[in-house]
Amino acid sequence: MEKSLDRKLAAIHADPSGCKEFIIADAKDADMGFSIGAPGKSPERHDGEVRFKTLAQYRQQIREVIDQGVVDIVLMSASTSEILTIQERRFDNSHITPAARANDATDIHIHRGGRIHTTPAQPFRTASLDHLQCGHLDCEPEERKLGVDLGLYSTTFNNQLELDIDVLNQFKEFREECERKRFRYFLEIFDPNVPDAVAPDQLPGFINDVIARSLAGVTSAGRPTFLKMVYHGPRAMEELVRFDPHLIVGILGGGAGTTLDAFLLIHEAQKYGARVALFGRKINNAEHQLAFIQMLRYITDGVIEPREAVRAYHGVLQELKIAPQRSLEDDLKLQTNVMSYGGSGTVISLPTPSAEKGETTPTPEAGRPNFAKMSASERLGYHQERLKRLFGDK
Repeated sequence: MEKSLDRKLAAIHADPSGCKEFIIADAKDADMGFSIGAPGKSPERHDGEVRFKTLAQYRQQIREVIDQGVVDIVLMSASTSEILTIQERRFDNSHITPAARANDATDIHIHRGGRIHTTPAQPFRTASLDHLQCGHLDCEPEERKLGVDLGLYSTTFNNQLELDIDVLNQFKEFREECERKRFRYFLEIFDPNVPDAVAPDQLPGFINDVIARSLAGVTSAGRPTFLKMVYHGPRAMEELVRFDPHLIVGILGGGAGTTLDAFLLIHEAQKYGARVALFGRKINNAEHQLAFIQMLRYITDGVIEPREAVRAYHGVLQELKIAPQRSLEDDLKLQTNVMSYGGSGTVISLPTPSAEKGETTPTPEAGRPNFAKMSASERLGYHQERLKRLFGDK
């Protein structure tokens, strides 16, 4: 089956400035970082008790996301990918592309009581490309298509010569291995994980320059399929996209913030040039993951605005009798700086949707209502009913 990722990448490269395609990934590789706590808190816990979901429950959630068919990529650990991709063949008849984390530097080794992740990141790889491709070392040529052909490679630059040169050398070795084994990767660029590595007002420019410099000597055969990085605001995003329109930029979601923060993040990043969003904790911590994912897709498709999406999402929770983590009023508040143009950390108060500059209303299509002639409450009612039809009988 044709993968939506391949189709969208081709469309974006054919028309970088005009293409409206957007790629959404569910990052379900948290067991490579948060270990026991990766699946999230269990609803069976009692007051004062922290109980986590099991790895089996986590993998079942991934199966449900695959069956839903809304995202374009599901990112997994090598161990999870072996089960779902190689053994169960879950992606064979799906347009979704399976991917696996190809390295796990020390800044994601997050243990209860641990301090490793607070020290300058050191390169490390648990799984080899062979393990991702066929589940064991030294794959036979015909075995390489059994597993994934796309991996996440993560880098962290801390503005220290010896550390950053090591990161670059390890990245070079990885790229060369990818070329030999015909393996694709997307490149994650974390912000420095030690304090005072870069002045806050210089951080967006530092990250953009690191990306441009790191890839300047890389020919097309070794370049990443796309990037995954922190969203530092519209100015930094526009700068990077303008520099090289064929360097497809994706944002990571992070863990903090309200539902409006999450929905507005993907909306704003897309507006200023991002073409990919990889949300992990924001999806995994949602009260209803499938409804949350569906809202992300409606937002990137231009079907619904972020605030309306929050209201519609809460309507689904109410229909399913799921207690929200926050009241609707609190979930409509911003806690992060996604609207700060310079990425300075200042939260900018937002006007009502009708007063926002640059907002567009989707053009009506056959069989769809004319959103331009509907009030905000009418649009909200329409989307809530749509979501109820999708999830009301679950």
